[in-house]
Amino acid sequence: MKRLLKWSLLLLVGLIIIALIAVSVYVYGKRVQRSGVGELSGLSAEVTVQYDERGVPHIEAKNEADLYRALGYVHAQDRLFQMEMARRLARGELAEILGPKLVDTDRLFRTLGIRKHAADYAAKLDQNSAPVKALNAYLDGINQFQSSHAAPLEFDLLGIPKRPFTAEDTIAVSGYMAYSFAAAFRTEPVLTQVRDQLGPDYLRIFDLSWYPQGVIKSGPQLSQSDWASLQRIATTSQQALEEFGLPQLEGSNAWVVAGSKTVSGKPLLAGDPHIAYSVPAVWYEAHLKMPGFELYGHHQVLNPFALLGHNSQFGWTLTMFQNDDLDLIAEKVNPKNANQVWIKGQWVDMQNREEIIKVKGSDPVRLQLRSSPHGPIITDAFRDNFRNNPVAMWWAFLETENPVLDAFYELNRANTQPMASQAASKIHAPGLNVLWANTSGDIAWWAAAKLVRRPAEVNPAFILDGSSAEADKPGYYDFADNPHEMNPERGFIVSANQQPLPSVNFSIPGYYNLPERARRLEYLLAKPGIKWDAKNSQTLQLDTRTEYGPQLLRTLLPVLRRQVTDAEGRRLLDQLEKWDGSYQINSVAPVIFSQLLYQISFAAMADELGEVQFKNLLRTRALDMALPRLLADEHSPWWDNRKTPAVESRDDIIRLAWRDSIAHLQNTLGADSKQWTWGRAHTLTHKHPLSQQKPLDKLFNVGPFAAPGGREVPNNLSGPIGPAPWEVTYGPSTRRLIDFANAGKALGINPVGQSGVWFDAHYNDQAASFVAGNYVQQYLDAKDVSAHARSVLVLRGK
Repeated sequence: MKRLLKWSLLLLVGLIIIALIAVSVYVYGKRVQRSGVGELSGLSAEVTVQYDERGVPHIEAKNEADLYRALGYVHAQDRLFQMEMARRLARGELAEILGPKLVDTDRLFRTLGIRKHAADYAAKLDQNSAPVKALNAYLDGINQFQSSHAAPLEFDLLGIPKRPFTAEDTIAVSGYMAYSFAAAFRTEPVLTQVRDQLGPDYLRIFDLSWYPQGVIKSGPQLSQSDWASLQRIATTSQQALEEFGLPQLEGSNAWVVAGSKTVSGKPLLAGDPHIAYSVPAVWYEAHLKMPGFELYGHHQVLNPFALLGHNSQFGWTLTMFQNDDLDLIAEKVNPKNANQVWIKGQWVDMQNREEIIKVKGSDPVRLQLRSSPHGPIITDAFRDNFRNNPVAMWWAFLETENPVLDAFYELNRANTQPMASQAASKIHAPGLNVLWANTSGDIAWWAAAKLVRRPAEVNPAFILDGSSAEADKPGYYDFADNPHEMNPERGFIVSANQQPLPSVNFSIPGYYNLPERARRLEYLLAKPGIKWDAKNSQTLQLDTRTEYGPQLLRTLLPVLRRQVTDAEGRRLLDQLEKWDGSYQINSVAPVIFSQLLYQISFAAMADELGEVQFKNLLRTRALDMALPRLLADEHSPWWDNRKTPAVESRDDIIRLAWRDSIAHLQNTLGADSKQWTWGRAHTLTHKHPLSQQKPLDKLFNVGPFAAPGGREVPNNLSGPIGPAPWEVTYGPSTRRLIDFANAGKALGINPVGQSGVWFDAHYNDQAASFVAGNYVQQYLDAKDVSAHARSVLVLRGK
């Protein structure tokens, strides 16, 4: 018996060893190759790739085609699964690998028309242009890597088939990114519902400054099924963007300081675009070098041209312009022909097309999609029953020429102000603020977008009436009239998604962020006697304070002082009164304030809006703008709870919100209020697309980390207004600081790591450092690159 047991144990140990060897061999076969020699067809000369201690490739080639082909190869090594997920989301092809639960997401993205637009756009590309040649070389590098190497782990887990990446994929992903910024889907339906179902007294807190009665009253009225479809679109869209760990553009900070205000006497550029967090991180850093060209750039998936970049001569960063480039338009349908809509005094046929969604483990789904002259009928995404009033989407991304490949190819090479201005003029949608500087001492900013003309008195914050002239688009403004600045006398330029001052007299409607973040940055940059360098610029990027919280508390505290009488409550009110509006990890006041803000919003507005639209409102900037006006207006109709027979006052709702806030914090964070610290309640976890399937979250996710910062402060680690605890969903996607006295010493950081390969050393090696507010050098000088090279990969033609 003992002998049998001994042999059984030996057999078990042997099986375990064999399994471990098999797993090791499997994992080894999927490693990232950063040393030795690799083969890459199409190279005309040898390409050298030096990897630094963070896994950033420093690529040196003899010509442009070789440079971009090598970039595609090394980018695919680290991020192939991210590329695959991005193109599948943009093209509406997730259900093919993830099953029926993703059909709604695919329906939505097919209905948006991104897939069709990408095919039409790619067919018109000039194959002899330099940007397209570079794109094709880059895609060839990706495809060569994919065809010659083992698939990533995620491909095996999901059974994803390999297929080549194309220019259509690149254009589709750019469309998905533009859509992720389109706040109109969340904002316009809820504001229209407030106006049409609640009335102008309820609309007043949103401060819609022109044509507040809207434009749809005299035209078709939306049915309950139409509202349900629009709500479902907003909800499905948000879930898709969050669950699949793909970049959702949320905002950004940027500033550029002239040499007159810096220690070095040269311009200083700072930028931290705010994008949803994920694993892997959104940006792929790469240093490209060939004769006549050099750039340290930050690249997004399937794009060979850096969206952020610098070299020893110039650099730039981006923020979201936030202009409204998308209109929802309710169409009037011919009662005798459901395929016709009333446009400019006549019935016009809609265009029809069919698309098929492949579904893993189920039958394909056929979609019948329509487009009016205004754009795709987006309510067709969830056409569960016949609708009298389909809603179309007019979107500048689909309607303009938008030569975005040309724009960023040129911006990657723009060492003079005229060159940068010319490149910025080719960015049509989504709107971007381009902040730029060079070693000659110039600083500049352009609000880059093709701004559409709308008829006078039309407010695009509402759903428009397609049967009238309000939905018309007479043309576009000239780029020269867009907001812009060059070398202003004050010596600096700030862009933080605030509404810009127009350069000429026309309105630029948009979904702008609160002005407090921009005001905070401008206040600090304008302080007399301060000279800026990389060190104090770090402090500015990591600042966690604005006046928004204290501003609201000046209205709230007198009301609460009259109502809160218990000793513990009075102690907590004292903390709020002393609070300076900063979100530090060990502070209790921001926890109380953030919970109270949610409870007031819920108690005042959820009864009127209903669950779905209230949740949509929480994700809009409209709520941030509305809350100060709501609190200041004690007679607002929002204060009455429609679900009770009594008529509640502002004091009643604030008292209820305080009570519910304290109860919620006690239930979630414990009875001892001294333990309600921001770092316990406010955490950052970088989520992988597969983390929705438990327990894969334990394998692939990175975090949680206690996170400083908060909503609409410079260190904008944040998420929607909601109840505690708060998961940080977006924030600085990188932090960059470039002093053009020595651009080779530029500083930056990646929120997670350079690689998207789960077991790779650079999968999460920067995550803890990032949340702690640290920076690393971005090597540009040849001596620094060589000194910090940890491995060298040589790519040779076959």
